[in-house]
Amino acid sequence: MKVKEIVDALNLKVLSGEKGLDKEVEGCYVSDLLSDVMGNAEMNNIWITLQTHKNVMAIASLKELAAVILVKGQSASDDTLEQSNEEGIPFLSTDEETFDTAGKIYQMLHK
Repeated sequence: MKVKEIVDALNLKVLSGEKGLDKEVEGCYVSDLLSDVMGNAEMNNIWITLQTHKNVMAIASLKELAAVILVKGQSASDDTLEQSNEEGIPFLSTDEETFDTAGKIYQMLHK
C-alpha cells in the first residue's frame, strides 16, 4: 500500500514531503519516545507520533520511514517541514487520536 492511499483513505493533511507519497508502506510504528523509534521502527513503516521537532525528521530519515503522521492536529516546525521536503519523507497530520489512527492503518494493512 502506498502512502497516498493512506492519505486519501484517512483524509490526512499533507504538510510536506509530497515527493514521497508514492512510497510503499509495510507497517506502522507508534511511539513518542525518539530512542524507542530509533531502536525498533522498521524501514517503510509509517510513524505515528505527537512529537513535532526537527529530531523527528532525523530519525525518520535514519530509519528510512515511509511517512510520519502527527496526531491531534499537530504540525511540525518550518525547519522540520523543509527537511521533510528535501528527504522526500511525507509529514502528515490528522485531528484524530493516536489509537484511532493506528487502528485504521492496521485494518488497511491487514485486509
